[in-house]
Amino acid sequence: MTELADLTANELVAGYRAQTLSPVEVTEAVLARIDAREPELRALYAYDAASAREAAKASEARWHAGEPSGPIDGVPLTLKENIASVGVPTPLGTAATALKPATADAPAAARVRESGAVLLAKTTMPDYGMLTSGLSSFHPASRNPWDVTRTPGGSSAGAASAAAAGYGPLHVGTDIGGSIRLPAGWCGLVGLKPSFGRVPVDPPFLGRVAGPLTRTVADTALLMSVLAQPDSRDHLSLPPASIDWLSLTGSLSGLRVGLHLDPGVGLPVTPAVADAVTAAADLFASAGAIVEPVAPFLTREHLNGLDTFWRVRAWSDMAALTEGQRAQVLPYIAEWAAGGAEATGVDTYRGFAAIDAISVAALRATEPYDVVLSPTCPVLPPPADWPSPTNDPTRPFEHIAFTVPYNMSGQPAVSVNCGYTPEGLPIGLQIAGRRFADLEVLRVAAAYEELRGEQRPWPVS
Repeated sequence: MTELADLTANELVAGYRAQTLSPVEVTEAVLARIDAREPELRALYAYDAASAREAAKASEARWHAGEPSGPIDGVPLTLKENIASVGVPTPLGTAATALKPATADAPAAARVRESGAVLLAKTTMPDYGMLTSGLSSFHPASRNPWDVTRTPGGSSAGAASAAAAGYGPLHVGTDIGGSIRLPAGWCGLVGLKPSFGRVPVDPPFLGRVAGPLTRTVADTALLMSVLAQPDSRDHLSLPPASIDWLSLTGSLSGLRVGLHLDPGVGLPVTPAVADAVTAAADLFASAGAIVEPVAPFLTREHLNGLDTFWRVRAWSDMAALTEGQRAQVLPYIAEWAAGGAEATGVDTYRGFAAIDAISVAALRATEPYDVVLSPTCPVLPPPADWPSPTNDPTRPFEHIAFTVPYNMSGQPAVSVNCGYTPEGLPIGLQIAGRRFADLEVLRVAAAYEELRGEQRPWPVS
C-alpha cells in the first residue's frame, strides 16, 4: 500500500475532495519522511514543520467547508531557495550573501501560497545556481536518494533530492541552462522547463524560468496550472493564456519526432544513456511516430561564447562584494567567475551574441519536428563532492549541450525517466517542443509515461 508521503498531488486533491484524506495526516506523514531522510540527504533550507502544520490545519478547514483556495490546496510543496518567500533570507546558495529576510513573495511563491499549498521548506542550491551539483558554500552538500554518494544534480539540487525521496509531491525549481531538467534526469523525475516567459519570475533574466519537479507528468501539469498565472513584476513574461493544463490525452501516431543523440560539442554520451534514449525512440516509433535523426547543431563557439558571457555576469556580481565576502564563495565558482574579469568589451558582446546564435540554431534544427528526443544529460551523476561532471572550472558546461539550447530559444522541454543504468541509476529523456507548445510537450510526455512500462520503486528509505 502506497504511503501517504508518496501519493501524487492529484491523488491527494481527489482524496481531500472526497474527504477520504486529510491534509493534516498527509503533512504529518511527509514531515516524518523528512525527519527520517533529511540528516543524510540535506535537501532542505529553512525547514519549518510548525508553519507547515498550521497551513495543513487551515487547508483541512477549507476542504471541510467545501471552499479550497485553489488546485493544490493542502498539498505539501517546496520552493527552491532562490525563489523569494516573505520573511526568509535568500542566500542564493552562497555564504557570501548577506542574510536579509525577503520582504515579498516572488511570483511562484505567491501563486502556490494563494492556492493553499503547504509550504514545507525551501530547497538547497549551489553558489549562484551555477553548478549541476548540490555543492554549496552555504548549504551542506545535498545528495541523490538513488545513491547518496552521488550528487542529485543542480542547480535545483535539493528540489530533486526532496522529490525523489518523497518529501511531498510538488517541488518548484529554476532553470537557465538545465537546472530543472538535469537533476530531474539524474533523480528519475519529471522536470519541466516551460517556454520562456510562461511562468513569471522576479527578477527576470534571459533564459531563466521557474518550473515543476514532480514524480508524474500529471502532477507537473497540475502545478503548472498554478505557476503560469500572470504576475506584472515580470516584464518579459508571455501574455496570459487560457491553457487546459490537465488535458493530457494525446496520441503519438503520426507525430514527427527528431532523435538527437549528438549535440555537436561537450562530453560524449555514455553508452547506457544512448541505449536508453534510443529504446525510448523505438517505443515512439512502435506507437506510430515518424522518428528521424537530428544532426548536431551546437558548436564550440556557441558554448564558449555563452561561458564567457556568464562569467562576466558572475564577475560583475562578485565585484560588488567585499573582499571578505568574495573569499566565502565556493572556490570552483570563484575561479570560474574570475575569468570574467579578463574579458574585453568585445569578448562580452560576442558572448552575449551567442545567445541569439544558439537560439537560431536550435529553432532551425528542430523546426521540422513536433518534438525532439535527446538525452537530458550525456553522463551519469558524479560524486556528491564534485561541483560538475568535469570537476574542472575551465570546462564547466560540457554536460549541458542538450539542455541549454532550449533555454536560449525559449522552447519548452521536459525530462522524464527512460530507464536505468546497470547500477540502478535513473536516465533522463528530454522531450523538447515548439515554442509556446508547453501543453503539447506534456501530452507527449504523458503518452510516453504510459508506454515505458513499470518503473522501479522510489528510494524512500
